Amino acid sequence: MCAAPSNEPTFRESVDLMFNRAAALMDLPPGLEQKIRVCNGVYMVRFGVRLRGQIQTFTGYRAVHSEHMEPVKGGIRYALSVDQDEVEALAALMTYKCALVEAPFGGSKGGLCIDPRNYDDHELEQITRRFAYELIKRDLIHPSQNVPAPDMGTGEREMAWISDQYARMNTTDINARACVTGKPINAGGIQGRTEATGRGVQYALREFFRHPDDVAKAGLSGKLDGKRVVVQGLGNVGYHAAKFLSEEDGALIVGIVERDGALYDPAGLNVERVRDWLVRHGGLTGYHEPNTVAEGAAVLEAECDILIPAALEGVINLGNVHRIQAPLILEAANGPITAGADDILRARGTVIIPDLYANAGGVTVSYFEWVKNLSHIRFGRMQRRQEEARHQLVVDELERLDTAMGDNWSLTPSFKDKYLRGADELELVRSGLDDTMRIAYQAMREVWHGRDDVTDLRTAAFITAIDRVAKSYRAKGL
Repeated sequence: MCAAPSNEPTFRESVDLMFNRAAALMDLPPGLEQKIRVCNGVYMVRFGVRLRGQIQTFTGYRAVHSEHMEPVKGGIRYALSVDQDEVEALAALMTYKCALVEAPFGGSKGGLCIDPRNYDDHELEQITRRFAYELIKRDLIHPSQNVPAPDMGTGEREMAWISDQYARMNTTDINARACVTGKPINAGGIQGRTEATGRGVQYALREFFRHPDDVAKAGLSGKLDGKRVVVQGLGNVGYHAAKFLSEEDGALIVGIVERDGALYDPAGLNVERVRDWLVRHGGLTGYHEPNTVAEGAAVLEAECDILIPAALEGVINLGNVHRIQAPLILEAANGPITAGADDILRARGTVIIPDLYANAGGVTVSYFEWVKNLSHIRFGRMQRRQEEARHQLVVDELERLDTAMGDNWSLTPSFKDKYLRGADELELVRSGLDDTMRIAYQAMREVWHGRDDVTDLRTAAFITAIDRVAKSYRAKGL
């Protein structure tokens, strides 16, 4: 992948530049604008864990960007790239993301500077529990103050360890499970959380393609069916996005880019087969197919209809932006396009569906999980059978009419089963996520099309989010 040039602003500076561009179009008091922009605080911890006969020291961070609403929300990532600059930028994006999709959280983010592939499961549990201990004792993990979730390098297993560590340290807290989201189902998680960000990507694209005027701005037409898609990063987000778009919407996944190479096939790739290989081997190396490409940058820059960067920040930068051909880019990762590259793409007319919106599926379903943990009841448990009983009355009446009318009229064979089934938790989660993504897009779109001085979706998203954060601060008396 093309490295970012040395004159490129840092990730945090890119976020601030994008914020400034939107704030310049708003009528905010200077003091309030500064309050919204800056990170409230960052906690850095260095802790030791005895591993393999010696003490190893690890460095971790937890940034809190905005407490206009509490608790604050944001994932914990495990990666060697983790530093203060990165967690501050990600925490800021979480603030704006939550505001855009109307999740009642402030923004936070955490990380541990570690390569999890270098440790076995037991060692990772020891490291995770000690990191969690350091954050919990300072209320940087707490159901009503700071609620983490999975991010790059972490998953439901790590969230279960953190949840258990919190419960051990807070034995009388009845809401202990709400201290973290993204947990396994049997540890207080919610159906649909693992797929949530990828599913949100799908819903975001579906909503975009519901508006022919917006599709035309990208030089495209029609629906998602048959659109050529390149996905950069087939981790949790990229895999689920590619899977749903190909299986349910008819999109062609023509390219998959990974850290050690890429695949390209204009006829479409088998996403499941590629994913299975990646899980077993940790990369594309050795994947024996004629469409293997040694240099991933070539596929990132290949001709396609939709490019979905779904891994790291800054993959599209001043070093490669002029070779990017996709007319529509959806940011499934956080900050995959640098501020400099964003300026060039906007001037060219490339339509960018921004990360603030496109990867908000994770925090949206995390919000549902948090509510579930606080209410102590599974979604659908109270009303599902009542819905089925009410629907049964309708079916019984239709069957009576069917009998009375003889051969002139009859129920479609599958209608009864589909109509009678009450919504379970997974269906309710997907419905809530779909509704959230639709409403958030419409809010962005209203600014995008309603103001002559707003020419792109990212600026529209920032304006929408900043306005909501500003209103929250004003309501607090600031």
